[in-house]
Amino acid sequence: MGFDNRIRVVPLGGLEQIGMNITAFCYGESIIVVDCGLAFPEDDMLGIDLVIPDISFLKEHASMVKGFFITHGHEDHIGALPYVLRDLPVPVYGTRLTLAIIRNKLEEYKMAEDIPLQVVNYGDVVECEDLSVEFIRTNHSVADAAALAISSAAGTIIHTGDFKVDYTPVYGEPIDLQRFAELGKQGVLALMCDSTNAMKPGNTMSERTVGKTLDSIFAENGNRRIIVATFASNVDRVQQIINSAEKYGRKVAIEGRSMVSIVGTAQELGYIRIPENLMIPIEEIKNYPDDKLALIMTGSQGEPMAALSRIAANSHKRVSIMPGDVVIISSTPIPGNEKAVSKLINELSMLGANVIFQDTHVSGHANQEEIKLLYCLTKPKYSIPIHGEYRHRIAQKDIAVNLGMPKDNVIILKSGDMLDIGEDGAKLAGSVPAHGIMVDGLGVGDVGNAVIRDRQYLSVNGIVIVSVGIDAAVGEIVSGPDIVTRGFVYVKESEELLELARDVVKETLDRFSGADYLDYGRIKSVIKQNLGDFFWKTMKRSPMILPVIIEWNA
Repeated sequence: MGFDNRIRVVPLGGLEQIGMNITAFCYGESIIVVDCGLAFPEDDMLGIDLVIPDISFLKEHASMVKGFFITHGHEDHIGALPYVLRDLPVPVYGTRLTLAIIRNKLEEYKMAEDIPLQVVNYGDVVECEDLSVEFIRTNHSVADAAALAISSAAGTIIHTGDFKVDYTPVYGEPIDLQRFAELGKQGVLALMCDSTNAMKPGNTMSERTVGKTLDSIFAENGNRRIIVATFASNVDRVQQIINSAEKYGRKVAIEGRSMVSIVGTAQELGYIRIPENLMIPIEEIKNYPDDKLALIMTGSQGEPMAALSRIAANSHKRVSIMPGDVVIISSTPIPGNEKAVSKLINELSMLGANVIFQDTHVSGHANQEEIKLLYCLTKPKYSIPIHGEYRHRIAQKDIAVNLGMPKDNVIILKSGDMLDIGEDGAKLAGSVPAHGIMVDGLGVGDVGNAVIRDRQYLSVNGIVIVSVGIDAAVGEIVSGPDIVTRGFVYVKESEELLELARDVVKETLDRFSGADYLDYGRIKSVIKQNLGDFFWKTMKRSPMILPVIIEWNA
């Protein structure tokens, strides 16, 4: 696939929103895939649990797919793996913590033993016939994040994954700027750079600055219970909460399934240090006074089923908010979650909690100055902004152009575009399907736009079901019409309206009575039209009308 002097880049998601990141790189007879994330449903995707990428392109070329190369362990980069690996059971490459998180996820789906998981160290190069992939140390809000240098005879493309420049990380070493500079000297064909914070000037603060804020909050609230909500994957943040709890003599309890899983895995691998006897089971918090407790839990994004949300709704079995509790929300709302987070804060405040959310979080994404630094070190011929909404990627384009890159060399792609790029130029070579596949319960892809439209219509207008029994032999009504409504009117207060609606149906059916041949499709259509007109004239409402005809045979 592709030309001798060009590599084909096919983003299958992640370019229109924050989430569902997945990109294929094709050269010769080889395809490697970077990341395989999910997206959470939009507000209008009623009943949908999550959205995964359409991998039709990869399945069509399954024999060429050599593996998935994962930059880090966030859901928007790994969440779709259990669904995708069913169809493409190829090796998955990543760093230690990233693969441990993936293994936990695959175990839930009983797939862990079926998929080869290959641990890669920073600096290692994985050879995949026509392509090679090098893992480069970066910093992010989850440990063990990596950028990837993808090389072929057509040149080297650097994919940053999600990154920031943190000179004082809580765990591990700073980003390997030296390796980026070395690659820049050797020649970089294109830089595919994280755009999330491309609109924000300056530099992103170091993760260690959060530790100072947490210390201050713990010091100022010595006689109160402290509850901290953060992302389960932010192991460095959890470490700093534990450090503050230890410093101020508090026991720590962890709540939330993903939090317990990831912290346990990180502790086993040595990515987090928990002093002996500091941790207690959540069941034992009743045995300790408030000033000796710190709780760490999920729910910082207002997720309905997460621990903090259940506590705010008074539906948690073991934890209830008490007046005076200090609740620290150590994250910023993901775009689209602002309302849910505001609702959560209000609910906690009404229960008497002191909610703190200012200066308790730093981003895991690079601001403008860090993005500029990476461009200056790598000196790419082309720029392909990734990971962000359109406005974020355009902001990165402005950065690249201001640094001297020709406008035509900054390529703004859409998910599904096929870009052939090499030293002799770059051009679009068509597109492939890249719409999201909606997951509803155990159903994957069985809910499409038509079903979603019906759900949206029902949620706004309600439904009216009209059932009638007809004697097919003589064309007479033998039962009904009966009318059942849901989400339209309150039946007990609308008996007169519904009686008039029955009259409308009866009058409609009278037109067809006694006919030698009954066209049930035509009857249903006329019932819908006449009843719809009636409801609109009397109420200015347009419910979904579903006629049901039961055929009686003597």
